[in-house]
This record gives sequence, C-alpha cells and structure tokens, in this order.
Amino acid sequence: MLSYLHGYHAGNFADLHKHHLLVCLLAALNRKGKPWNYLETHAGKAHYSLNSEQSEKTAEYREGIARLWTQQGMPDSVANYLEQVRTVNPEGSLDFYPGSPALAAGMAREDDRLHLMELHPGEVQQLKQAFSSRADIAVHHRDGYEGVLALLPPKPNRGLVLIDPSYEVKSEYDQVAAFLPKALKRWPNGCFAVWYPLLPAGRWKMMVESIRRSGLRNILRSELWVRNASDQGMYGSGMLIINPPWPLADTLQQSEPWLAECLAQDAGAGQSISWLVEE
Repeated sequence: MLSYLHGYHAGNFADLHKHHLLVCLLAALNRKGKPWNYLETHAGKAHYSLNSEQSEKTAEYREGIARLWTQQGMPDSVANYLEQVRTVNPEGSLDFYPGSPALAAGMAREDDRLHLMELHPGEVQQLKQAFSSRADIAVHHRDGYEGVLALLPPKPNRGLVLIDPSYEVKSEYDQVAAFLPKALKRWPNGCFAVWYPLLPAGRWKMMVESIRRSGLRNILRSELWVRNASDQGMYGSGMLIINPPWPLADTLQQSEPWLAECLAQDAGAGQSISWLVEE
C-alpha cells in the first residue's frame, strides 16, 4: 500500500499502545547478554516531526503522546517507553516521535542486529539516511512478508518480528494470518508481535480467529480502546504476541489499565489482556 504515510498518525493512541509493548519486548530481550535480531515487515520512517504539515493536519498525536508527555507517577514500563521518546527530543519539548525502527535502534546493543523492510520509496530513502552510520541496521526495499521469510531463521537465533501493516487494503488481514504459520515454521522459537486496528467494521476479528485456529500456541492478546466502539473510525488498538517473554503478561496487567485511563476519550475506554491460545 504505497499511498499510506504514517506521518499523519504518528504518536497517536495506537502508536502508544503498540510502542509501549514493543519497548517491553525489547527490554525483555536485553535482560540476557545474548544478542538478538529484530525484523520488521512495514518499517516506515525512523522519526516523525510533530510540527510537520502531515502531523498537524490530523493532530492525532495530541490525543496520544502529548497526553503522556507531562504525566507523573506512571508505571515503570510506561516510563521506560517515554524515556525512549524523550531521547529523540533532547531539547525537552515534544517535537519528534520515534517510529518503531528508531525505538529498536535506540535499545539495540553492540551485537544486536536490525532488519527493516519497507516498500515505499520515499520512506526507504529516509530510513537509509537515518541509519547510514549504523552497520548493525540493514534497510531492505522489498515486500515485508517475503523479505522477513527469506531471513528466517536469523543468526543469532533469538529475537523479535514486528508485523505492523496499515490494513488499508482489506487483504492485509488474510496476508498476516497466512504469513504467521509459515514464519513460525521457519523460526519456532522467535517472538512475533502483530498489531491490528480496532475498527467498527470488525475485520480484525476474522484475522484473530483464523490465527487462533491455525494451530499456533502461546499467543497473548492485548487490546486497548479509547472510546465507545460504536463511534466512527479507529477506536482502539490490538496486539497479538506469539511466544511472549516472561513476565510480559504481568507487566501489561500492571501498566495498561493506567495507560487506558490516561488515553481515554470517553467513558467507553478500557483495555483487556488475555491468552488467545495458551501453551
């Protein structure tokens, strides 16, 4: 989907849900000294200006990262995520939002490796410029599903795959559901994180059900919604985590109720953490 540009949505509530969880996963990998690989199917850009024409046109970040920016007394995992955002805003004002490639790059250690897939030519060029001095980061101008599959299993055989399409093309739901069994067959001990939007049309439900019935095991589901589901547009954000690290479920139980309350737009806001499929 080459017409989609995440700059219009960077730093919104869905990014906070998704990227808080991503930071939790990377922090879990960093608890051990062994190196890891990070692979991403739809990387986008490394950094997004919140003062850009794209960002100001929708101003979605105002109901997302701008709400979190001045909060106090947040859970440790949310504070760790916010610290990563502060790293790209050294002047102290909220001017930039880091995409998932920048978050992973910021948490990578000397022997860790990143493999970023992106089809949009403009986004790829900016990714390459952002990481031109980083020998540990490979940027690939190729289809994300094909590209990630070609690299599995990675060496070292430890790490995370983030699957984060825009879903503007309806077939993406089927593509994700078809991709996961193939990827897990090649890398059964890898951790896979799948983001999906909660929309009134409910197409994500068929994808989640297809994954549930696929035979894959050990799948944690995290969903956060900021307003009533009957409203138009995206009202929430979902993540499936296959082979989640211990104790991710406990960490989310402690942090996501706070995050949902912080981001609530009406009384219909809430969150849920459950096992879609247990081990």
